[in-house]
Amino acid sequence: MLVVLLDEQILSPKQVCQNCLLADRSGVPRWRRGRLGCGQTLRRLTDQQPELYECQMGFRLARLNSISEKDFNT
Repeated sequence: MLVVLLDEQILSPKQVCQNCLLADRSGVPRWRRGRLGCGQTLRRLTDQQPELYECQMGFRLARLNSISEKDFNT
């Protein structure tokens, strides 16, 4: 699951990306060949950290494997 990281909040990409011109029709970031198409991968400090990205709009995103969309309270 992909989440948007803010200073004191974790948001669903649908809350942030739905008005972005780089998002797909459903308002979520575009994935191409397993990579974020509208941003770049950030270097992880440890293997225990989730995959981190920064979109072209400046938001940081994390790809979490241990939770699902239904577990996420928006």
